[in-house]
Amino acid sequence: MFPSTSYNVGSLIKFTIRKDRIRIPLWLIGIIFFTVLIPVALDDMFPTQEERDVMAETMANPAMTAMVGPGDIENYTIGAMTTHNMLLFTAVVVGLMSILLVIRHTRTEEEDGLSELILALPVGRLANLNATLFVLTVTHIILALISGFSLYALGLDSMDLEGSLLYGAVLGGTGIFFTGIAAVSAQISESSRGATGLSIAALLLAYFIRAIGDVSNETLSLFSPLGLVTRTEAYSTNVWWPVLLLAGFSALLFLLANYLNAIRDWGAAFLHARAGKTYASRFLQTPIGLFFRTQRTAFISWGIGMFVLGLSYGSIMGDLESFFQGNELLEQMLVAEEGYSLTEQFIPALMIVMGILATVPPIIAMNKLIGEEKKNRTESILAAPVSRGKLMASNLAIAVMNGFIMISLSGIGLFLAAETVMEDGFSFGMIYGASLVFYPAMLVMISFSAFLIGFAPKLTGLIWVYVVFSFITNYLGGLLDFPAWVEKLSPFGYIPSLPVENMEWAPIVMLSLIAIILAILGFIGYQKRDIAG
Repeated sequence: MFPSTSYNVGSLIKFTIRKDRIRIPLWLIGIIFFTVLIPVALDDMFPTQEERDVMAETMANPAMTAMVGPGDIENYTIGAMTTHNMLLFTAVVVGLMSILLVIRHTRTEEEDGLSELILALPVGRLANLNATLFVLTVTHIILALISGFSLYALGLDSMDLEGSLLYGAVLGGTGIFFTGIAAVSAQISESSRGATGLSIAALLLAYFIRAIGDVSNETLSLFSPLGLVTRTEAYSTNVWWPVLLLAGFSALLFLLANYLNAIRDWGAAFLHARAGKTYASRFLQTPIGLFFRTQRTAFISWGIGMFVLGLSYGSIMGDLESFFQGNELLEQMLVAEEGYSLTEQFIPALMIVMGILATVPPIIAMNKLIGEEKKNRTESILAAPVSRGKLMASNLAIAVMNGFIMISLSGIGLFLAAETVMEDGFSFGMIYGASLVFYPAMLVMISFSAFLIGFAPKLTGLIWVYVVFSFITNYLGGLLDFPAWVEKLSPFGYIPSLPVENMEWAPIVMLSLIAIILAILGFIGYQKRDIAG
């Protein structure tokens, strides 16, 4: 490649930073906040080595190894516990951040025609790609340094400087690796949706290869970047070579992305979408059929993910009694009620996590409406005999159905796994009811998203702030000593904690009415505002 292909990359670096001046800092703040919060919470929950050893025994089973990877069970300090429980999951989130940001600045802008405007300026063909790679690389270096020094600044005995810097370096290295994966995917797929799906598929494949390898064959785990993450053993043996491998593979991916970008036609890709049918079916000719078709792949992927999440949670329920017994701080997460086992008391805590996570895909489905509008595709649909109300109702129906299926799959997965590992399992009705009771709260979140689309389309991102707020207040509120009223600021704070509390229909009816009102207001706003937003 000639030097001119990256001409004026410096200007595009500044432009990329300008476009993401809010998005990148928010990602960094969120990741660093939880990275620092977790060891402090673990230190409060497990103040003695005896309690940490009990935790280690609980984690030393194939199900937990498949979920979080291997850990230093023999020397289960706060540092080792933090690495074992959080490093892998945090690395997955960092990888997801990289994928979303890279695709946004590459294939999405190319798909929307924005890259052509940039190429009309005196810039090289590869300048935009390399500007994106540079900004994301620097972002992950900053993440690594701030995370590492912040963890060391906590002053916990087992969290020394080397281990803290290694912890941060692993997060940064993972982010840079998946930056390369996303950059290559952006060249291979001809759509932003396809590139994102391909990148996330690579992330999930890396997770499952690691999970299988950690349980059955350690060598297999080394073929996964996430397997390399767990081999660093931060705060234990502090192994650095996996980070160097991640850096080396990242450099190769960067070179490959540049090469593929240089040899392909602009707007083209190496994987072409297969030709569709000559004539669309009756269902596809309707708005609801069109929305379902465009979201089908994401729908299936999320469904599998929620089912696996339920299986993962259910697989640990056979060991929960010994895990919680005698730990007062950890028992704050439970809904204390006489006559119920600790396992039963922990079910509401599991359900709140699954309920909030199950809210994510239907909100994505609902926001698809505003996404199509921003890409100027809505006018094409409305040019046909389709009203705005029918268009929004179709998208809302897809989102509502999506949410019901997601929470159902998670509850079914939990029941099936719990039935396998427990001697005296729970009834299907009890588990499914404890999960489905969160559905009205999910409907409120979906309807709130519809309300924002109708009245404040530029502020639809606020729904994600509300989702994160709901998770922090309702799941971590007990550990962080939040006042009870704070939980009530989220619809999830009104859900009865089945099975240890009696079913209360009043809040369920109230949430359902709120969801209906918000949806109706969203319809009104959407019909009156300009489609251009």
